[in-house]
Amino acid sequence: MQHLCMLRLRWLLRVRDLHPQRGSLQFASHAHLMSFWSQIEPATQDILHVTRAQTAGNVSTSLQPIDEFFLFLMYLSLGLVHKDLAHRFKVHQSTVRRVISTWADFLYTVLGAIGVWLDEETVKRNMPEVFSDYADTHIVLDCAELRCKTPDSGYNSLRTFKGLVGMAPHDPVTFVSPLYQGDSDRDILKQSGLVPLLKPSMAIMVHKGFHVQGLVPCSVHVPAFPTTTQLTEAEFRKAQSTARLRVHVERMIRRVKEHRLFSTVVPMSLTGCLNQLFAVACLLVNYQNGPIVKAGPENDV
Repeated sequence: MQHLCMLRLRWLLRVRDLHPQRGSLQFASHAHLMSFWSQIEPATQDILHVTRAQTAGNVSTSLQPIDEFFLFLMYLSLGLVHKDLAHRFKVHQSTVRRVISTWADFLYTVLGAIGVWLDEETVKRNMPEVFSDYADTHIVLDCAELRCKTPDSGYNSLRTFKGLVGMAPHDPVTFVSPLYQGDSDRDILKQSGLVPLLKPSMAIMVHKGFHVQGLVPCSVHVPAFPTTTQLTEAEFRKAQSTARLRVHVERMIRRVKEHRLFSTVVPMSLTGCLNQLFAVACLLVNYQNGPIVKAGPENDV
């Protein structure tokens, strides 16, 4: 146990040095990571432990819960393959698979039990100034992808699954859809369950390739640069505001996509927990970092 604790601290420092933008496995700091752990640790007593494996030699057959959690974060954030993780934690690769599957289910249950959809009053109270020209925006939408080997995908063949992610303007994730295969962004929105949550007084924000007009009961904002070079002073100020907004929105969505899980191939052995992996990677964003843009002294979410 002491051996793994020392390794854990060394790996945190190494991750910070090699991936400074990731901090301690996507958390802002080691203290922030351990604070989150203290919140979920009591619930780990109820985990159905399926992480023991029959192994030989000096390879361990089990890990402490905090080390299982750390292994899971390394998989999500850094995209390390099972063989690498097995070597680092001195366990069998089958144990790595079981740990990832177990913690995907556990964190999906724990984080999913907390309602993330925000009411209009809360969103408006925390609206960043950069959204002043789009002050009725309730949620910013984009789709993220997972690539996965599936049992019927043939040799070296992959399947791509897409899910819808929504973030409030002050950047917490407030909606995560199930994963869908082969559908357009519009079709995913239609199936996601988000539309019934929207009200006419709200607005959504999407990129210009996300065609949702006529599908939602509210306004749709698509921030874009003016097409003409001859701008009035008012148009120029609006263009500057739009440019700042686009950067903010792109940075906000990138928080979710910085998980290397979205740029690696999920092995066939984890196909049964794809939705859980996707949801957990998205929802962890709400705990890992401070806000990108503060609305002001009343920002309390």
